[in-house]
Amino acid sequence: MHEMSLAEGVLQLIEDAAREQEFARVTAVWLEIGQLSGVEVEAMTFCFDAVTRDSIAAGARLEIIVLPGIGWCMECSQTVPMSEVFGECPQCGSHRMQVTGGTEMRVKELEVA
Repeated sequence: MHEMSLAEGVLQLIEDAAREQEFARVTAVWLEIGQLSGVEVEAMTFCFDAVTRDSIAAGARLEIIVLPGIGWCMECSQTVPMSEVFGECPQCGSHRMQVTGGTEMRVKELEVA
């Protein structure tokens, strides 16, 4: 389950921000997770709760914003929604697709006290 290492990375970012900006507690975290990122939202939620126990973010609310998958079709030159990385173009059926969005994961916002 790679979500555990991702959750540990998020906690590290939170702790780094706390040192830099001198806050003592995080009450909410907003994560943007791309639909094509391979991150399971439920697993991420579970791992975040486990990793943040006894930390600056213990008990923090985790809000996950799922970003849609987007791709560029090299056949019909259209930007189209994608639900899988190696999917076909919903416009022309081509598999000559380049993913242009929805693979990312980032901490969007922190609510601190």
